[in-house]
Amino acid sequence: MKKTAAFAACLMLFALAGCNTVKGVGQDVQKAGSAIENAARK
Repeated sequence: MKKTAAFAACLMLFALAGCNTVKGVGQDVQKAGSAIENAARK
């Protein structure tokens, strides 16, 4: 569980670093949330 949380946090940091707009931030956060959700289901 800790590895998943750390991975998700790193993924979010990289995603936010690549955003240029508020809309892009929202999309990246949504994708990160989906990734966490999928990892939790496994």
